[in-house]
Amino acid sequence: MSQTEGPDRHLVDWVTRKARKTMHNKATGPATGPCDQDGIFEEARPRLLGLAYRILGSRADAEDAVQDSYVKWRLADRSAIQNPASWLTTICTRRCLDLLRSAHRSRVDYVGAWLPEPIHTPIDNEADARLDLAGSLATAFLLMLERLTPKERAAYLLHEIFDVSYPEIAETLGIQEAAGRKLVSRAKASIDQAKVRHATPVDRQEELLAAFQAAITEGVPGKLAMLLSDDIRLSADGGGKVPTVSGTLIGRAAVVAFATERLHDFWAAYDWTIADINGGRGIVLRLGGATAATVSFAYDEEGKATDIFIMRNPDKLSRLDAVSIH
Repeated sequence: MSQTEGPDRHLVDWVTRKARKTMHNKATGPATGPCDQDGIFEEARPRLLGLAYRILGSRADAEDAVQDSYVKWRLADRSAIQNPASWLTTICTRRCLDLLRSAHRSRVDYVGAWLPEPIHTPIDNEADARLDLAGSLATAFLLMLERLTPKERAAYLLHEIFDVSYPEIAETLGIQEAAGRKLVSRAKASIDQAKVRHATPVDRQEELLAAFQAAITEGVPGKLAMLLSDDIRLSADGGGKVPTVSGTLIGRAAVVAFATERLHDFWAAYDWTIADINGGRGIVLRLGGATAATVSFAYDEEGKATDIFIMRNPDKLSRLDAVSIH
């Protein structure tokens, strides 16, 4: 009887199969099970959600885009994916552009002013993290993105916010690298000119919040007027579902009068909560435990408020729980 016959033969065969499997894994990379797949995706989720939200201006639509990306990830052949983070960014961006086309058609028929869905963003206490989020999640910045073409918006965000290289941008958008550079350049020129990516010190923001609340609840307008720019704008989004101001109020006198007279009648009895809204300090107003409105602001480089954004659309107020977003 040879040494490999008899009971020991099964052990030799098992060792051989094990060795072959080990050599295969070294050549192709470790097999990825469902838990590993989910772990990789969950690590990327805050980044994907941040990208999708900035492109779409809606947390609901952004979460749909991320979920669609997850489905594609689970169905993909991961042995052919060399860089999961890059692959997921590409898939998510393309899905967002598809959704953006549909969203644009619905916004044409939108009743009243359209504002991005507010998002509750607990911000890291570190100054750099706060400034980064404040500059790229602010409502004024998101509205500026709305003026860009979809591909300009995507290219700018990928390069300037998420540090994606030009070759990757070109592949993601299905264009030449030179065209991608032009998209980013045009978008950057528009955004830089609008000056919507600077951050205002938190103490100044909280000073404005206190003055805004005093003007409405106590009818004391003096401090608020001092903190508003001459051409301050007030916009409110009710989505045609709740009463709100029609059009945009422009000018310090008009805005102060609206706050101390009209809003005083409706909001004085609301519960006021200070919260991080779209990367800055904002207000959540509740009545009987239900969220009735959010208020956020934009500022100029001198720290004066240039815009007041009021969200009243109940559909856009239904997802104000804190969310991890990059």
